[in-house]
Order: sequence, then structure tokens, then C-alpha cells
Amino acid sequence: MSTPTRRFKRLITGGVVTTGVLVATLFTGTAGAVAAPDVQPGPEPTVHTQEAYAPEDDFTAKWTRADARQLQRLSDPTAGPRENSMPDALTMPEVPQDFPDMSNGEVWVWDTWPLTDEDGNQYSINGQEIIFSLVADRSLGFDDRHVFAKIGYFFRPAGIPAEERPENGGWTYGGLVFDEGVTGQIFEDQSYSHQTQWSGSARIMKGGEIKLFFTDVAFYRDAAGNDVKPYDPRIALSVGKAHANKNGVKLTGFDKVTDLLQADGTYYQTGEQNPFFNFRDPFTFEDPAHPGETYMVFEGNSAMERESAQCTEEDLGYREGDPNAETVEEVNASDATLNIGNIGLAKAKNDELTEWEFLPPILSANCVTDQTERPQFVFKDGKSYLFTISHRSTFAEGLDGPEGVYAFVGDGIRSDFQPLNSGSGLALGNPTNLNFAGGQPFAPDFNQHPGHFQAYSHYVMPGGLVQSFIDTIGTSDNFVRGGTLAPTVKIDLDGASSAVDYSYGGDGLGGWADIPANIDVNPGGKVQ
Repeated sequence: MSTPTRRFKRLITGGVVTTGVLVATLFTGTAGAVAAPDVQPGPEPTVHTQEAYAPEDDFTAKWTRADARQLQRLSDPTAGPRENSMPDALTMPEVPQDFPDMSNGEVWVWDTWPLTDEDGNQYSINGQEIIFSLVADRSLGFDDRHVFAKIGYFFRPAGIPAEERPENGGWTYGGLVFDEGVTGQIFEDQSYSHQTQWSGSARIMKGGEIKLFFTDVAFYRDAAGNDVKPYDPRIALSVGKAHANKNGVKLTGFDKVTDLLQADGTYYQTGEQNPFFNFRDPFTFEDPAHPGETYMVFEGNSAMERESAQCTEEDLGYREGDPNAETVEEVNASDATLNIGNIGLAKAKNDELTEWEFLPPILSANCVTDQTERPQFVFKDGKSYLFTISHRSTFAEGLDGPEGVYAFVGDGIRSDFQPLNSGSGLALGNPTNLNFAGGQPFAPDFNQHPGHFQAYSHYVMPGGLVQSFIDTIGTSDNFVRGGTLAPTVKIDLDGASSAVDYSYGGDGLGGWADIPANIDVNPGGKVQ
């Protein structure tokens, strides 16, 4: 999901073994001995300890400029036009242009999430898998979809191997989750020009109740499309149920919305501080170190005024005496200060998950990137892996990196997180050539790799599977737009390293729109 702004920018938890809890086995298999790739000259990454702190502590890990500059060090400066300059082990396999449409022409599809529990297990109900997606009518231009986004749902029979399904994944579009007008009721100012729904997560509770956490958004624009006042995104909750049988799935409830959180201006930037701020993408989970406590991660921005934001030595993160270091003065004199993304943390105050309190951010990316979208946790081998997604275009001035998944590892949900893979953070990028400009999804660069914009909005699933949607495949002389889910791929984790599993599927590409459940519940909510 991208905030429609001045430029085109664009938690699932794994289980831990606890008594009486069904757990998702994440990242079965390992990356093996992942060899450190050759790197180009440049600064050394910041030293991170991975040390854990209490969730309520006032410690925020930093994804530093020194870390992010490792991305360019991993890039091959000799890669020619339309070649991938990034390591194959960190690159999503190339997606072909002749992709099938999972909705059979009904809607555009992009950010997508499955039905999960507090441990990241993915559920089918009475033999039907269910996913939620941002959708928009195909009468709209693909790039106009953001301010008209709604949450829809799809279903398909569970337990069928990917190779036995229809090519498009075998999903049936069930329609919209909310009736018209339901999600707009929480806004005090009802003069909005557009009211939309953005990404979130869906949590199944005991008894089969579904808590849908999402981003509820109002835009206030004039007839020319100019903002009359800043847009208003809020983290919200709606509750319903899914009724499934061999014929399909119907949803009931989802007729009321509870306003959970609004950016506070203390930890998380507001529209008054920056009209282009980000505040969205809630995902709830239980922390293995604090059983019974529910937390939420979400995308935010550091709470500074846009025009006066400044970055510190700690945000830059260079080692003492590094000859390739930048100075604080030169970074703060550039436009890098416009890019101050963070990943927020909140804690539930009641069992109904209707009351929440902000905690300090767990990760800041000041002067690194403006967007840290759809954050999620995966827990493996006693470690907490924090995943997020970011665009090439949202990296700060002086930095560059592929569209894709970035990952960090620590000893708890609040840690001095270490970016994976030589300190770069890159876990799964689109094929990209950092020697050439990228262009835009609606106008890709002639010299760029055709896969530069192929997939986005990745979501990490049990077993290390990763799903995403297709944006644009091709270059300026031959490209197609997407609006459907990409093939599922797989990544393996090994400590502070990861690698794409090219043995999965066909040369690393699995089934189209393949989002398999690993647990089934019956209509009464009983796990089977």
C-alpha cells in the first residue's frame, strides 16, 4: 500500500513451542552456510548487539545510513542494462508477464493477508481457506486504486496441492467485507471526499470469532484533487464471523468499527507535523517472552516536523574513524531528512483487544527510508525476526536499494536489531539494477531489469513462504500492469542470514496466489 503523496512511494508471528498451543513451524529447512557475498568499497555497517529490552522500555533500534549503504556495496557495478545487480540469494525469481488473474477480471487485488491466530498459524474454516485483500473496481485505472481501496475476501478449498489447483490459485471472490458507509462512521468530520480501507490483519479467536484489524482512512480533497486538510488514517477493529461449507464462505458481522489508535505526535508523526505521514498496517501477536500479552506492530513515521526534522550521529551509525562516513551536517543539509520511517509498537489493555496504548517505536529509519510498511514478526530458534517492506523510491537521498522485504533479528520484540545479510537488511528484493534509474511502475526505465517493479507488499507465512502482488513487469518498451497475486516464493533463515530457496516450486517460483492454511477449525471454532 502506498500513501498517495508528493511522489510515487510506496505481525505475523511464527509459533514458539508452548504447552497447549498449536504452533506454526516457520522456516523448516535452513539456508545452510550462506556465503558472505562480495562487497564493493564503502562504509562498514553499524555494530548491533541484538540485545533484548522489555517491550515497555524506551529503547528504539536504528536502521542506520551505514547499514543501508551496504545495499549499494552488495550491488555489482559492472551489471549491464536489464541485468540484476543484486545477489541471487537475496533476489526474488523473475515473474513472467503471462500471469493469470486470481479474480477472473472482477477486481484489482494488491495487499493481502490470511486468517491467523496469535502464533501466526494460518487457518481454514470447515475446509475453506480464507484471505483478505485490498481490492478496487477494474473500471478504475490501476494507479487510482489507493483512494478507492476496500477490503474484500477470497476463499478456496483447503488441502489441495498447488500443482493440482487451477493456474490462478483456485480462489473465488466473495465480495466486500463491509457494507457501504460502515467504516466511515468513526470520523468526526463527515465532509470527507473519499473514505477508504487500507491494510491490516485478521485474527481468529476462540469460538471462531474474527477480529479484523485494518487502517480506516478519510481523505478531504477539493474537486481538483487538492487536500483541503491532511488525510486521516486510523487503526481500527471490526468483529465478525465466517460461515463455511463445501459451497463457499459467507461473512456476517463486520457492521461496527472501533477506533483504536490515532497518531499521537509524540512517538508517531501526525498530519499536522507532516501532511504526507504514514500510520497504518496493524498486525497483532503474542510475544513468546510475555505469554498472554497481546502486542501490535504498525508502520509510522518519527514524530518530527517535516520541515525541521534532523538526524543524529546515531541515525547515521558510522563506526568511529570510518573514512567513508558522512557527516551529520551534510546529511541534514540534504533532503534525506524527509525520510523518517519507523515501526511502532502498541500493547492491548484488555482481553477484547478494543483498548490499546502506544509504546515507543521498536525501529527507526531516520534519514534511511520514509516507509516501513506491513511490519510483522517471525519467531525462530529463540530469535525475533522483524520483517518490513519498502520501495526503492522511498530511500533517502544518498541511499539506494531494491523494492522488497527487509529483515532484522534480535533477542526480543524490542531489541538492538541487526539487519540481515551483511548488515544490509535485504531479505527478498525484486531483480534490480542499482546502476540505472528505476522509473515508475507506470513508466519503467528502459535500461532497468524487467522485474524491478514485479512484486510488492510481501507477507511472510509459515514455512518461510512469501506471497506478494504483481505491480508491473517489463521495461518502458514492453510492460504489463498487475493487480493480482504473484507466485509464492520461499526464503530460509540461518541466524543473521537468509537466502531464497530456488529448489522450491519451479526455479524458486511456487503456485500463483498460493496461501496455504496449516490448521482447520470447524464451524464451532474447534481446532481439528
